[in-house]
Amino acid sequence: MSHAYLPSEEVVRLSDAALEAGLADPVVRTLLFDGIMPKYRGTLPLLAAPGLQVRSDLNAMNRVERLVDGSVPLEVWLRNAVAQTVAADPLAVFQRALDEVARNAAGEPDVPAGPAEGETKEEVVHHDDTVPFEFLQGGALAGLSVARIKVSPYQAGAPLQPNGYPHSGTGWLIAPGLLVTNHHVVNARTRSATELTAVAPDDLRLQARGSRSRFDYGADGTETEEVTASELVAWDEGLDYAILRLSDQLARPALRVATVPLTVDREEPVAVNIIQHPGGLPKRVALRNNLVYETDGDDVRYFTDTRGGSSGSPVFTDDWKVVALHRGTRRVEDVSFQGKTTAFVNVGTQISSVLRHLEHTSPEAHAEITAAQTALAAPAERSRTEVA
Repeated sequence: MSHAYLPSEEVVRLSDAALEAGLADPVVRTLLFDGIMPKYRGTLPLLAAPGLQVRSDLNAMNRVERLVDGSVPLEVWLRNAVAQTVAADPLAVFQRALDEVARNAAGEPDVPAGPAEGETKEEVVHHDDTVPFEFLQGGALAGLSVARIKVSPYQAGAPLQPNGYPHSGTGWLIAPGLLVTNHHVVNARTRSATELTAVAPDDLRLQARGSRSRFDYGADGTETEEVTASELVAWDEGLDYAILRLSDQLARPALRVATVPLTVDREEPVAVNIIQHPGGLPKRVALRNNLVYETDGDDVRYFTDTRGGSSGSPVFTDDWKVVALHRGTRRVEDVSFQGKTTAFVNVGTQISSVLRHLEHTSPEAHAEITAAQTALAAPAERSRTEVA
């Protein structure tokens, strides 16, 4: 008996979706067959017309139950297609077909035997929230570049007296040796009921140079070495950022940053994760209940949890690229999340706004950061070129 994972009409939908998503390009075909045995790929007929080639490939793979290495070529092709597709409509077609092929390849019955009445095969509930396993490795690597920072207040060139206690925040490496945090963290003043005391520029520089940044401060509470700063490179009170040059050039990577503003579509939720030192305590990561509420040109507003001391934290998308600099919370009305009304959403400054401001006000710092980010992007670009 011949085997087919999908009915012929579904194969037609898949080939149409591939054309819509631009996957019929002969160059992309190599990416779609990544992970499928080369010996099997060599048996597939080669056609001149890209659309016919996709249809031919899909029809052939649909009739192959599995290869000698145990893999299901159609399942592998569909996983690659999902990874290569951005547009929502073709992505939905590929994902639906992948779910069906994966279930059938695993031999799952439509209604499992057993007492659980109404139980059926697995489904994605509302939205697929799974991430690649490498997401965990990426987060661990990103965390190496996040530090707790403590800043002691100065006034008129001398430590503030009385109550000159250090203020805690979070900072991270935007380039080798350059740590970014909030301006209000370096400002090191407690807000009164009506305003935040502004610090004179000379005192602000003194506070930056007296700051102490502790990397690798994890859950075990180990008191790792602190790093001081040599200068305050750039800052802006409105965008609430400050960039400090650390005294030591640390052997740890800078974080990749987004150069364009994050935008969101209510139909396609975006999650953001925050690595932080809340309350000056050991490092924590917020990656549950973490959807973006809304964005504009300068701000990203999100439901991801933070606390005092999280100011200055990097706000990441799931590829561990920083899209915003967390700075605080904002009161809102008529906003609900997970079926409950919330009075607050958290807010961060778009990193693209920080970069744009630096380009005009601190061109040397902007050039240094741009060079570092270009160097970070180069290995990934080389990898994509080698695959293609």
